[in-house]
Amino acid sequence: MHVSEIMTRDVHLVSPNETITEVARHMAENDIGFLPVGDHDRLVGMITDRDIVVRGVADGLDLQSKVGDIMTTDVKYCFEDEEVDDVARNMGDVQVRRLPVVNRDKRLVGIVSLADAAREQPAIAGTGLKGVTAPGGTHNQAGRSG
Repeated sequence: MHVSEIMTRDVHLVSPNETITEVARHMAENDIGFLPVGDHDRLVGMITDRDIVVRGVADGLDLQSKVGDIMTTDVKYCFEDEEVDDVARNMGDVQVRRLPVVNRDKRLVGIVSLADAAREQPAIAGTGLKGVTAPGGTHNQAGRSG
C-alpha cells in the first residue's frame, strides 16, 4: 500500500514569518499539533505544538517571535509513492510520528502519521512507534535540528 492511500491531503502550511501566536491560534482552531513550514514553494521546516512550548515559551521568547526562530529545520519527508511499511519503519528509525509527504517533483501533497499507518497496518505502525518512543532522536528538544 502506498503512502498516498492513507495520508491526509488537507495540508495547512505556515510561513516562517508568521508569529508563534498566529500559528498557535491556527493549531488550536484546527486541532492540529504539527504544521509544515513553507517559504514560497519550498518546505523549510516543521513546527509542533511542543516546539512552541519548549523552544518558545520555556525559553522566554516573545509570543510575537517568528516561527522561523523555533521551527525544526531538519526536514524529514517521504514520497507519496513509497510503501507504508517502509515509511513507518523509517519513522521509527528517525523517531518522528508525522512526516510531510511530497510528490516526485518535491511538492507538498500531504501529511502521514503513524496513526494513519496504524489504521491500515497495525503491526508495522507498532514497529515505528517502538522506535519513536526511544529516548533522543531527530526532534529531541535539545537542538533545533537534532
